[in-house]
This record gives sequence, C-alpha cells and structure tokens, in this order.
Amino acid sequence: MPGILLGDVFPNFEADTTIGKIKFHEFLGNSWGILFSHPRDFTPVCTTELARAAKLHDEFKKRDVKMIALSIDSVEDHRKWSEDILSFNQDKTCCPMPFPIIADDKRELSVLLGMLDPDERDKDGMPLTARCVFVVGPDKRLKLSILYPATTGRNFDEILRVVDSLQLTATKKVATPVDWKPGQEVMVIPSLSDEEANKLFPAGYQQEALSSALALGSEEQVRAVVMRAQGLAWGLGYHNYSADVTAARIAG
Repeated sequence: MPGILLGDVFPNFEADTTIGKIKFHEFLGNSWGILFSHPRDFTPVCTTELARAAKLHDEFKKRDVKMIALSIDSVEDHRKWSEDILSFNQDKTCCPMPFPIIADDKRELSVLLGMLDPDERDKDGMPLTARCVFVVGPDKRLKLSILYPATTGRNFDEILRVVDSLQLTATKKVATPVDWKPGQEVMVIPSLSDEEANKLFPAGYQQEALSSALALGSEEQVRAVVMRAQGLAWGLGYHNYSADVTAARIAG
C-alpha cells in the first residue's frame, strides 16, 4: 500500500474541503500542520474526536499548527456533520468548525497516503480510512505519523504533547524521554561533543557516575550538564556515552 515515510516531503495534494479547494503546501504556508483522518461522517467515535480537536484548536494555534481533517464523505456531508460536532461540544458560538475537513469520497488521497483500514468496510464492502495522524513541519516534511484502527479513538492531548516535543527538539539539541511534558527533564543528544556542549551550556558541567560507566571504570564516559541560558531553566543532565543515557531540564 502506498504511504509516506518520516522525513519525506509531504505531497502537495489538491482537495475539496469545507473552506473550498486547497493545495496543501499553500494551506500550511510557513506553519506546522496536522492532518488527521476519520473513517466516516456522523459516526460516534469520529464525532467525539473532532469535537475534542475543535476544543483544542486554540492550543494548536498557539503553537502555530494548522489543523485539517479528512473523511471519505462529501463536503456537503462534512458541513452537516459539523453541526453535530459543535452540538456535541455544546458550542453555539463556534460556527463553522475552526478547521477544514477534506472530502476524499473517491478515496484517492487515502490510497496515496496509505490510510485505508483493510478490516473496516462500509455497507458496499469498500475499506474505510483508519485514524491517521500526520504532523508536517514548516519545511513540508513529515515529522511524525501515528496510525490507529477505526475502532480506537485518539488522544488529542497526547498529540499536543508530541507537537511540543517535536518543536522543542527541532530547535534545541535535546530529546524528550518517556512521558515527558513541557517543563520536565529532557535528554541532551548523545552526539553532542564536549566543545559543542561548552557553547550550548555555558553554566558548566558536573559529573555523575552511572552504573555502566562505573563498570567500565571510566568517568570520562559520563557527563552531566547544568544549563542556564536564554529560554532555558536550571537543569541537571547526564550523558553516558556507553549507554546513550542523557537528561537535562528545560523550560517548556
């Protein structure tokens, strides 16, 4: 099945949407973007997902992220469905939806991006779209993709957290560990040299001997970094070259 890999330039497709015809790259401009697909209009799980996405729209907007949804129904159906979504949110003021919905009734885009779920089919036996999430950077390259089956709704708070991580690591030489949230510890990338670290973290270094380094008998294999720089908070980081274990604290 055709698809797209991390780092690939995302296709500059044309599509009919609830705000008219778009070309994807022009729609994004210089912003980040999230494209998320849905199996079908007027279905209960999809309605809850778009309702949650609509509620979080302002949070994504703060991060300069443009949102766009996709379903295999028509623009007319999307517009009618939007009323149900806003009604579910008990929102009588946010009309129309704060982001467009792509009409992929011929499934052309779903095939191009590898979004069809072979196990979920409509009454005519045609496969429905899975619940895909694509995060695209300002350079129009795919930064993240998540694929859920049609039967499992997504966690949009997690998608927001992932965007925070992607945007942070795009500009700082760090990585985010398990369950990370903004303001918590992050990891200094293992490829960072001492010379680079001196420039990036001028507050200096401390040494922390981790178990693998002690077993090897070399304290030089372990580095800890305390940062105080513009936009960064105090933090302590550990760099174990043998185990690639690093950590540092950064303000979210």
